[in-house]
Amino acid sequence: MTLETLRARSDALRAEIGKTVLGQEDVVELLLVSLFARGHVLLEGPPGTAKTLLARSFAAALDLEFGRIQFTPDLMPGDVLGSSIFNFQTNDFVLTRGPVFTQVLLADEINRAPPKTQAALLQAMNERMVSIDGNDHSLGREFIVVATQNPIEQQGTYPLPEAQLDRFLFKLEIDFPPEAIELAILRQHAKAPIESGMETDVLSKTLDAAALAECRALIDGIILDDDILAYILRLVRATRESAEIAFGASTRAADALAAATRAQAGLNGRDFAIPDDVKRLFVPALRHRVVLGASAEIEGRNSAMVLENILNQIEAPR
Repeated sequence: MTLETLRARSDALRAEIGKTVLGQEDVVELLLVSLFARGHVLLEGPPGTAKTLLARSFAAALDLEFGRIQFTPDLMPGDVLGSSIFNFQTNDFVLTRGPVFTQVLLADEINRAPPKTQAALLQAMNERMVSIDGNDHSLGREFIVVATQNPIEQQGTYPLPEAQLDRFLFKLEIDFPPEAIELAILRQHAKAPIESGMETDVLSKTLDAAALAECRALIDGIILDDDILAYILRLVRATRESAEIAFGASTRAADALAAATRAQAGLNGRDFAIPDDVKRLFVPALRHRVVLGASAEIEGRNSAMVLENILNQIEAPR
């Protein structure tokens, strides 16, 4: 396994996803970084911006088991994890596995479920394991969550707790595409049958579990120099010292950013990281891990603006 092979496999994934999702190259790139860095992704955007299609296309291009949970206000933790049901024939309890037992899990509209159901995913995302009736069950090394949420509609939604947000490697914001891209989307759909949900049928499986393990093993061999690690730590610690941030990023955030930086370097064909890798990932990796102070909110600034300001103030290593 070489860096050239990694790039070739990544290019194949991009090409397959690009068949159904147009104009989201940056988001797809970060999805791949998350995949190879063993991270989970939260996609946020208004309705109709192809968040669910992007997640489905990502899963369809992988030769991995796919599961989907449509989060609703009445969804219970047992609906996600499964439960033990007593079998009168064997006089024993039998585990009925829930949809979380998969490799690529689409958590659609995750903020529509109540907090106790959202919390059911905490252990799964952090340990790739779930506990049911006191017994631990592994979800496998390939397990990854791609969640979607709508930031506009508030009725019937519950804000994700900070503990769960911290389990996502990236929060990727998806907006409406430029006019030229929208026209290309309409042209593409005008040539296809008018059917919903069939778009991903044209995609080919390009990466299986064995190939994914090889890619991850290669990225595991990329070691970050001390100056890159120090740069990451300075950026993260700056979020705790900023007057515009009430609660800064945690040590887990710094560790997640470091892991993503290794994957970004590998996808760029290098066995070493550079400051630009960190700069590329800093905002999507931390925008959901900081809580803004009152002054920033009064001025109408969002977390991305504040983090960009920190990025501009902290000198990068040479």
